Amino acid sequence: MKEIWEDKHIVFFDGECGVCNFWVQWILERDKNDRFMFASLQSDFGQRFLSERGLETKVLNTLYLWKPGQYYFTKSRAVLQIADILGGVYKLSTAGKIIPAFLSDKIYDVISRNRMKLANQKCFLPDREQKKKFIEV
Repeated sequence: MKEIWEDKHIVFFDGECGVCNFWVQWILERDKNDRFMFASLQSDFGQRFLSERGLETKVLNTLYLWKPGQYYFTKSRAVLQIADILGGVYKLSTAGKIIPAFLSDKIYDVISRNRMKLANQKCFLPDREQKKKFIEV
């Protein structure tokens, strides 16, 4: 039986990070074509995703975007791909792909290291419809 998430783009995020929760909410509000689902990296589903790819399971400061059976992106490339998928005016940010990943990931890493200082650490609480887009948190 096919899982509901298999045709979606899965955003893996740090479920304990206010900045990450802010961006999850931001994507939810703009995902008019219902293309995304979400799972925290701390969840069993998130840990399984990391383990199956030989990725670090204890360091949760990286955003991952996974299209099952096709690809996964990390850090700045994940952000740019999310913008591309959202389309519209957000597609313009994909011009950032001309910047080499090692440079854009450096910027991502600076923000990531300071993310706990940047935002309120209160967790976002999705409404009933938004909850359907979460695999595990």
